[in-house]
Amino acid sequence: MAKRYQNREWKNSMRLRLDYNNMMSEFVGKNEGFTTKEINQVKGKALEALDKIKQSRGKGWLGWTELPYNQAEIVADINATAKKIRKTAKNFVVLGIGGSALGPIAVFQALCHLHYNDLPSRVRKGPKFYVEDNVDPERMKALLDVINVEETVFNVITKSGSTSETMTQYLIIYDLLKQKLGDKAKEHIIATTSANAGNLIKLAKTEDFKTFYIPDGVGGRFSELCPVGLLPAAVLGIDIGEMLAGAQYMDKICMNGTFVKNPALINAALQYIAINKGKNVSVMMPYADGLKFVADWYCQLWAESLGKEVDLNGNRVNAGQTPVKSLGVTDQHSQVQLYTEGPFDKVITFLAVDKYREEVVISNGCEDIPDVHFLCGHTMNELISAERSATEYALTVKERLNHTIYLPEINAFTIGELLYYFEMQTAFEGEMLGVDTYNQPGVENGKNATYALLGRKGYEKKAEELNSAPAKKAEFIC
Repeated sequence: MAKRYQNREWKNSMRLRLDYNNMMSEFVGKNEGFTTKEINQVKGKALEALDKIKQSRGKGWLGWTELPYNQAEIVADINATAKKIRKTAKNFVVLGIGGSALGPIAVFQALCHLHYNDLPSRVRKGPKFYVEDNVDPERMKALLDVINVEETVFNVITKSGSTSETMTQYLIIYDLLKQKLGDKAKEHIIATTSANAGNLIKLAKTEDFKTFYIPDGVGGRFSELCPVGLLPAAVLGIDIGEMLAGAQYMDKICMNGTFVKNPALINAALQYIAINKGKNVSVMMPYADGLKFVADWYCQLWAESLGKEVDLNGNRVNAGQTPVKSLGVTDQHSQVQLYTEGPFDKVITFLAVDKYREEVVISNGCEDIPDVHFLCGHTMNELISAERSATEYALTVKERLNHTIYLPEINAFTIGELLYYFEMQTAFEGEMLGVDTYNQPGVENGKNATYALLGRKGYEKKAEELNSAPAKKAEFIC
């Protein structure tokens, strides 16, 4: 039976749209808005970035660009494994941090029932889902209070197998599984890791865990469309073939050399101009609860990829734009006051949905209270869309830069599009800024300090460095 994403007309109807009118001087004012001339001045730089990505795709750390195309066998294995898990396990738990957690959380929130774990099992038709992305001891204890490990499959995700947080979780969970299940404990662990190096692959081979591989050229924050994100999605009953089809569709759009037809490239150019004008905060504001954690995922992608001390030539640039997550309508009542009247240092990205998956009519009542009764007969769909339009207008008349990405609806195809769109925009932005989009020296320094504090062998020099730091003064503690 043909899938809907194999139909060209349906795919075209699901195309994301970028509306950047409110970045332009005609709409947001000449003081803050951009002119066509300014955009044309950076167009050449943007097209150079596109050419570099085209030349390098699939190589080095751009292995993620081939994920929409080269995983047919892997998808079949994932779907078969997921089918078994859905039949036998009551819970599925991801043990991971960073990209290993944020991607699965974002897709779960976007494509599953918003109260999925609270649904009866006959309605869910799959295991309850948890992502443990921290080492707060109370959180681990809380998880163990609501699951039985012997009824649970744990997906341990770390490319290196040396991620302290993830391996701490693994050590605790595998010990509990062995206590409960003995030799059968291994049946409750799936490892997602590097095929060629690291500690987890060694453990997986020794313990005979079912294993999926993270391609060498795919870093954590670009890994949602490989087994890192595809296995959890498949366990949840999400069509991962459709997700990859959406990413493939967006890839073809993002490789378009016609500047005005390439939304990720245009947006990278707009953000490049904004950054050079001191707009150092990027606010991601989805108007759908389903997209709430896409903002969290975006924050890691944008911050970790672009926040760099030096450029590719070793010059100190302290590049980057601070990402902030927000949620419409919720944060209209908390953050929007700052966005409309605070410093002119932000660009707001709205995520809008043309057609929500449900429609709720506002009930009749309060006839004697006109300030409430006017809502009656409208729908919540109308209300949330009006709230977004009103916020967009309020920002625009205050000369605040904003733009909107429209999803025709939220489904596996459009989520695949959206994630890939942001990955491409980030790649283009990194090229335009002249930084290494794929390294993370600031993160590594913190990791090394943690290893030293906990006495890991080989980190004695870092321990000496930490021990020689100035002692804190009592007068500065109150």
